[in-house]
Amino acid sequence: MTMRRARKTTTGFLREFQEFALKGNVVDLAIAVIIGGAFGKIVTSFVQDIIMPLVNPLIPGGNWREAQIGAGIKIGAFMGAVVDFVIIALILFVAVRSLQQLRRQEAPPEPPPPDPAAETQSRLVDVLERIEQKL
Repeated sequence: MTMRRARKTTTGFLREFQEFALKGNVVDLAIAVIIGGAFGKIVTSFVQDIIMPLVNPLIPGGNWREAQIGAGIKIGAFMGAVVDFVIIALILFVAVRSLQQLRRQEAPPEPPPPDPAAETQSRLVDVLERIEQKL
């Protein structure tokens, strides 16, 4: 392959990639992933630093996150991840539900469907008027 053809192929690829990467959906998705990662850290901190100190005194052994079954099966860490997930899922559910209700309130009401009988009557009147004009 010649140098000119290779440069043209590379330039075309870069142009296509730029068009793809700068589409609104891809940029929105990237922002959502970054914010989601930060939100996950906040929830993990909330569970570890606020909820667990309240729960740990109630658990025999004292630290729920460090609970193990047998040799090295960290059930406590797994359960902590489950609590993190449940909190994130609950917050996302509430957020999506709120947005849906907000959209329903903003949407203009749909006009009622036309009455078929009125439409048929209108057509018949038009036909009768045309017949009358021809007679």
